[in-house]
Amino acid sequence: MSGHNKWKQIKERKGKTDSQKSRMFSKFARLITVEAKKAGNNKDAPGVKAVVERARAANMPNENIERAIKKAMDNSSGSMETIAYEAYGPGGCALIIEALTDNKNKAAQEVKLALSKHGISLASIGSAMWAFKKDLATNSLVPTTTVPLEETDLEQLAKVVEELENCEEVQEVFTNAE
Repeated sequence: MSGHNKWKQIKERKGKTDSQKSRMFSKFARLITVEAKKAGNNKDAPGVKAVVERARAANMPNENIERAIKKAMDNSSGSMETIAYEAYGPGGCALIIEALTDNKNKAAQEVKLALSKHGISLASIGSAMWAFKKDLATNSLVPTTTVPLEETDLEQLAKVVEELENCEEVQEVFTNAE
């Protein structure tokens, strides 16, 4: 009678949650590293404090936060860059994929692979950005125009966004779907 072992059930659930936490913590570690470098390794800078507070709200261990700040202070580490990729998803909705990476080629390949699994390819620069404006208060992109999608397109879009968010390099995905 397989599947009836209590420990097996707990182990599978714990594995899933640990995997999600690991992805989230690595994204926060990258953000903390970038903000600490921008602030000139000043832990008390507003940008660093804001990202650290977000990480603590997500229950990121203090040891991991300190390690990310120390990595920023170490000059031998590579410089992290924010890259925005653009694409058009199911139903013609625009996608902006923001990645934070120290290796542009790796990030591009991860994004291309995730998109190609769903029959989507990258668009040229500026082809989807027109549908968004930068909100300075939240430091995110807000759609200026929205596209209504059918139920099947919404389901496919949800799968695409989930696939992209599972990529290690991808920080955020913005879409203009209703």
